Amino acid sequence: MAHFEVIAFDADDTLWHTERLYVNAQVKLKELLAQYHRPEWIDEQLYQAEARNLPYFGYGIKGFALSMIEVAVELTAGRITGREIQLIVDAAKAMLAAEVELLDHVAETISWLASRYALMVITKGDLREQEMKMARSGLAPHFRYIEIVGEKTAESYAALLKRHAIAAERFLMVGNSLRSDILPLLALGASAVYVPYPLTWAHEVVAPPLSKQPGYHALEHLGLLPGLLDQLEEMV
Repeated sequence: MAHFEVIAFDADDTLWHTERLYVNAQVKLKELLAQYHRPEWIDEQLYQAEARNLPYFGYGIKGFALSMIEVAVELTAGRITGREIQLIVDAAKAMLAAEVELLDHVAETISWLASRYALMVITKGDLREQEMKMARSGLAPHFRYIEIVGEKTAESYAALLKRHAIAAERFLMVGNSLRSDILPLLALGASAVYVPYPLTWAHEVVAPPLSKQPGYHALEHLGLLPGLLDQLEEMV
């Protein structure tokens, strides 16, 4: 019997590219507001607005768009025009309509794993947005469970494991965010594999756990996951 009953994956920037869409939209905002403030100041104010608005808008493109509009109004002292706000709205729509591009090694790795393990996606954010990306990705048939949550904390993971009757020690989470995908699972006694993405939202940046911490693993890319699992299964 396999040691892990379920292997779960984060979605954005673990299975497919997402953060670069936000970066590109942020570049457009800085261009729009260039006559008012320095780019670094705009970046800082946008991050502060996003963090401040999380309790109201949650995660995702729609909340990001509202934060961009708020910052545009504040940093121009209300002088932003309707046409310019429309540009921000159009940028958000383009993000929502963007093609879902899988990361390297994802398609073949997920297919290989699905023939051997029960797979789960755990992603946070707007329900419709994440459902659309999952459908467009072509990966949905490989996953037994798809969970879209408002926040990723030890408490929310514990509730999810309880609902599915999965013991923490038989659960493995794979993701690109130490804060959201790795540390909460390690706190529960589960295993976690950190696969970094080149771009990371400042809100998700935390210090990594010690490399020798039980259950913690780090890989350069997802294509190395089958080999790691083979090693872990042999150790059981």
